[in-house]
Amino acid sequence: MGEMLSWQSMVGTNAARLLRTTGRTPADWATDARSAGITTREDLSRWLQDQGVTGYNRMSIDWEVFGLPDVFRQSADELYAAQYADRPALRPVADRILLWAGQTPGVTIQMRKTYVSLQTPRRKFAQLTPSTRTAVDLFFRLAVPDLPALEPVRTTDPFAWRIRLAHEEDVDDALLRALSAAREDSLGRSSA
Repeated sequence: MGEMLSWQSMVGTNAARLLRTTGRTPADWATDARSAGITTREDLSRWLQDQGVTGYNRMSIDWEVFGLPDVFRQSADELYAAQYADRPALRPVADRILLWAGQTPGVTIQMRKTYVSLQTPRRKFAQLTPSTRTAVDLFFRLAVPDLPALEPVRTTDPFAWRIRLAHEEDVDDALLRALSAAREDSLGRSSA
């Protein structure tokens, strides 16, 4: 299978972003925060806001000062296994999609605690979530063509379309073509 990333990769990416945008490492900022008497996340957030540090950069410093969440210490394989621990019959459905992703150039598999993100260097194009005990939901950013079971979902995130998969056979050629079309769209190219 292709490259599967866990939260640890985000830690390194955020630290590199912080260094690039501020010229300082998370450890540098943490030293200053401790010297400023920061002892709570709320105080750190306000202090960093005053310094003009927000978003992912702020997260990187928070993790340096207060430590990483436990989920960040889990490997991609551990995160994935935990998602299907109480629903082993659904794992083959997800495995087929991840097999496609692992064999498709330019696709990165990003493991999270409750879902798997499929992304290109440009952005996330699909998300795989074991939503119920009997189905895995595959979410898309856009209504991909030729996928009759695709349905709109009410959400605030960019994944407004989903297909519910209950069996390994549901991951058929039409679904894999839809994933390819979504991948191409995320790269700014048309698959037609």
